[in-house]
This record gives sequence, structure tokens and C-alpha cells, in this order.
Amino acid sequence: MSLPAHAGLHPEAVPGGVVELPVAARGNARPEVRYDGHPVLLQRRGEQWIAVVGIPLDAPVGEQHLDVGPADAPQAQPFPVHAKAYPVQKLTLKNPKMVNPDEADLARIAAERDRQIEIRSRFRDVPVLRTDLDLPAVGRLSSRFGLRRVFNGEARSPHTGLDVAVPAGTPVKAPADGVVSHVGDFYFNGRTVFVDHGQGFVSMVCHLTSASVEAGQAVRRGEVLGLSGSSGRATGPHLHWSVYLNGAAVDPALFIPPPAR
Repeated sequence: MSLPAHAGLHPEAVPGGVVELPVAARGNARPEVRYDGHPVLLQRRGEQWIAVVGIPLDAPVGEQHLDVGPADAPQAQPFPVHAKAYPVQKLTLKNPKMVNPDEADLARIAAERDRQIEIRSRFRDVPVLRTDLDLPAVGRLSSRFGLRRVFNGEARSPHTGLDVAVPAGTPVKAPADGVVSHVGDFYFNGRTVFVDHGQGFVSMVCHLTSASVEAGQAVRRGEVLGLSGSSGRATGPHLHWSVYLNGAAVDPALFIPPPAR
């Protein structure tokens, strides 16, 4: 798949989607804008300040709102969220502990979940000039975002990323400029790299064989972060890529060009 230099974001006002909303005139001071208590990404475009807002997968359908202005006197700016039906995916895992972990692993999993929420919820206040992203590895887009997953006959949380079918050892690259915010090895995700693109805009790549970057390192779009693999909960070698905005997992496919038909 060849990617244009600046494909742009494709907003979709659904759970797991992204909306772009004008919140103030460009001549005004940068406004304070929050969604569900989280600060959101703001860009100057033309004569306006635009909020780029991630909608959580569990957001209710109907009217949602941004809080615009000081925290002690915000103005509600409503926007609609439309329904979207995500398909079901059934998978078989050879290791039953990846479906029903034993007691010894549950504490680790809970601590790792809290740690990941903290990492992806950080707000590094720097300008974000582009919201288009490059696919971190070239391959077939396999498991899509939002799939309602069933492992070994048991329902689990929806898929909060986009899987790319690539063989083990494929270079995995930064989808945009940023700073590596964490490199770790997690029970379900395996070897993982988080890249902070600024203002709560975060990428995560996981199931890696190895990482070639360190926390705190600045990276440029296209720089290698590590090599693909099947560490953690995986049915085989592939790349899992998640994107977060204001702490919410959103569909990575909205940030890349649609596949050629």
C-alpha cells in the first residue's frame, strides 16, 4: 500500500470514531476544551480553532457535548454520536491462560491496565500540525477495529486496534513524529511501544519481537520502532496498532487512506 504524504483524517461520529468541531475563532485566544473531563487536541485551521475529539467505544449513542471555556464556567457544545454495528470475530488460542488467566497473573494484568491508561491519557502540550498517520507496516489489514471478540467460545472486550498481517521480523515504523512515551512487555500486548504525537494523540504498536527505541526518544515519521512478532496474546505473527485521542481508543483506519479497491 502506498500512502500519500498528507492523506488527512476521515472523521466518523460513532463510538470508536473521531469528530472535528470548530470551537472558537482563530483570532481568539486558544480555548480550553474538554470531553468527558479530558483535554482534547486543538488545531488552528483557517479562521478557526478546531477540536479533534476521540469518541470511546462505549460512548452512548445520541447527543454528546464538549465543555468549552474555563473549568469553573464551561459552555456545553453539543454534537451527535451515531450508532455503528461492529461484527463479531471468533478466535482460537492454544494457550488457555490467554483467555482465562490464573490468579497469579490477574494482579499483573490489572496493574498493566492501569499503567496503560495512564500512558495513553497524558497530554503533552505541543502543536500538532498533522492528524494523518502512516500505516506502521505494509501488509493486509486483517482484524479491524471494534470487532466483538470471542476467544475459545468466550466473549471478551472489543478489539481496540487494527491488525496488519505481516511475518515476524517485519520493521514496524512510527506512524508520525512524536516522542516514545513507554517501552514495555505486557501480559496481553507482549512487547509494546507507545509514541506520543502530542495533545493526547498517541499510537501503540504491540506483539513485537523486539523494540529498537527507548522511552524519551524523539522519533520521526517512518523511523523504525521495532520488529513485528507474536508476543503476548496472539494467534500468530502480526502487528497490532492502536490509536488514542483524549484517552479513548479510536479506529486507526480513520487516519490512513482507504485500501485500494
